[in-house]
Amino acid sequence: MNGSGNGNGKLHGAVVAVAGAGGPAGRAALLRLAEAGATVVASDADPARLAEAVDAARYAHGGATVVGETVDLLDLAATKAWAEHTEKEFGRVDGLVHLVGGWRGSSSFTETDLADWTFLEKLLIRTVQTTSLAFHDALLRSDRGRYVLISQSGAHKPVANNAAYNAGKAAAEAWTLALADSFRKAGGEEGPGAAAAILVIKALVHDAMRAERPSAKFAGFTDVKELAEAIAGVWEQPATDVNGQRLWLTPQP
Repeated sequence: MNGSGNGNGKLHGAVVAVAGAGGPAGRAALLRLAEAGATVVASDADPARLAEAVDAARYAHGGATVVGETVDLLDLAATKAWAEHTEKEFGRVDGLVHLVGGWRGSSSFTETDLADWTFLEKLLIRTVQTTSLAFHDALLRSDRGRYVLISQSGAHKPVANNAAYNAGKAAAEAWTLALADSFRKAGGEEGPGAAAAILVIKALVHDAMRAERPSAKFAGFTDVKELAEAIAGVWEQPATDVNGQRLWLTPQP
């Protein structure tokens, strides 16, 4: 634990947007951020999944402000509108956690279907582009602005049957590092006031997966609760220490 769960950490009173909040990782992140005393503004493409995740976080932490909104993150104008009215309603935006994911693979390199790239480019790259552009200025206005991308180790050691996915993750990392450079330049001699950080995993595991496959080892996988803890931990470190950094939650290839 990093101490923020007692409500006295850097997340207490923060306003954090979570993109892709409806999946298991999103649900864990909403719970952890709410526990830390943050106001959580969640979005997901699936309204039913989003409502379930928001309700679960509210129920677990009575009194926590957790709201949900269905946003088309492929639409820059819609994403900017989400960022603007979030800042207007809550007075600030201190973070964007990017949990939008998706995977498509193939049996071999030559069997790669380029339609998979078209699909993954939207989920893995376009949503990073829109959220970073939309939230950039609000995060700079914050005294603790953080943009957190979840990436995957294959971006650093691509494999033949995962070309589209690995390339998509690598591009998302490059875009996030460009955002980090923008934060660095805006900070001048004093260093960045906001930070863009990348959390790198091999794969995620959660309780339902373990229940379905009780004999599986899930070696090298990161539990969604551990990921949520690592996300919260990005706020507990100075912006200068995490800006433009890859924080490895799995052994580096």
